[in-house]
Amino acid sequence: MAIAETVTPIQVRLSRPPDVEIVVPVYNEEAVLEANVRKLRAYLDHQFPFSALISIADNASTDHTWPIAAALAATMPGVQAVRLGDKGRGRALRAVWTVSRAQVVAYMDVDLATDLDALLPLVAPLFSGHSDLAIGTRLAAGARVVRGTKRELISRCYNVLIRALLRNRFTDAQCGFKAARAEVARDLLPLVSNEEWFFDTELLVRAEQSGMRIHEVPVDWVDDLDSRVDVLHTALEDLRGVCRLLAEFVMGRGRDRAQSVTGHPMAGTQLARFASIGVISTVVDLGLFLLFRPTLGTMAANAVALALCSIANMGANRRITFSDRGPFRRRDQLLGGLAAFATSLALTSLALLTVAGIGESSVTADLIAIIVANGAAALVRFVLLRAWVFRKNRHPLRRR
Repeated sequence: MAIAETVTPIQVRLSRPPDVEIVVPVYNEEAVLEANVRKLRAYLDHQFPFSALISIADNASTDHTWPIAAALAATMPGVQAVRLGDKGRGRALRAVWTVSRAQVVAYMDVDLATDLDALLPLVAPLFSGHSDLAIGTRLAAGARVVRGTKRELISRCYNVLIRALLRNRFTDAQCGFKAARAEVARDLLPLVSNEEWFFDTELLVRAEQSGMRIHEVPVDWVDDLDSRVDVLHTALEDLRGVCRLLAEFVMGRGRDRAQSVTGHPMAGTQLARFASIGVISTVVDLGLFLLFRPTLGTMAANAVALALCSIANMGANRRITFSDRGPFRRRDQLLGGLAAFATSLALTSLALLTVAGIGESSVTADLIAIIVANGAAALVRFVLLRAWVFRKNRHPLRRR
């Protein structure tokens, strides 16, 4: 995706890369830019425990915003300025985040509507490895918000809408206060198409679809009465973006895009692979059952056949379904394999006992009972393997 022409007259020369790079996107903010950047820089220098760089990203301002940004970058340590030829908050974040050398990339609105004391709680889970992204939220318990009724109503309706349609779990898509681990951001950016206000929502939805963990920080927020945001235009753009994502997910393309970049199968793909292996495993299980039944009896033949198939089934799902090609984790996989085997054995044994109890002793009745019970057990095994045994594979970008 092409990025607008960018001019960077002054780049900060640091002895080492900063821990955090904070992007401040601006458009025609000459009235507040200098005062608020100085306020932010003072906070970072005296109250923030990590080294931080401020990057002012000018979105093709038509007033004196760019000369002010360039002057700040030239005279203030820890500040740099970037000018883009086209408008768009997403475009600005993409341009800076893509080339950042920081461990964590973040952004906040130039009006500093969010209390700066929320910055440390925002980035701390990213440095600890607890989360992949972190967002400020004005809609969760503990947040304190001062803003007009119109904006409050629009924000709540929008977030209810996207949760109903896209099934996301985060509470506030558009709060201008977000951060991500830099390598996670670089992996997510190719998935995000929007370059303007819907960028935030799409980034978070793509992150959830890729199995990433999003940490939420309730914030104190005071709305800017002189905001440059065109509420109607932004709302229409967001609705178009929601419809586009919804169409992609209905067609299955959204998850395919996430898999193509992360290299990791999503739940739908994993389920398809698991089902294919399960069909083969069931056919082999039935063959072994028929082989052992005449000599071992129904119950023993079922147990032996299941034991042999469970070993092969576990190995196939490990390598094919969950793409786990690393060292064998004995404890989790052994206990998970035993739990999966016990579930299958319990259900198939119960089915065979039920068949015997109603007076059916034919081979055909036994085979049908095993197939039905194995189908029920397969759903339990899939959830067990995905949620427990191979849970680390749901977050492929967390560990390189």
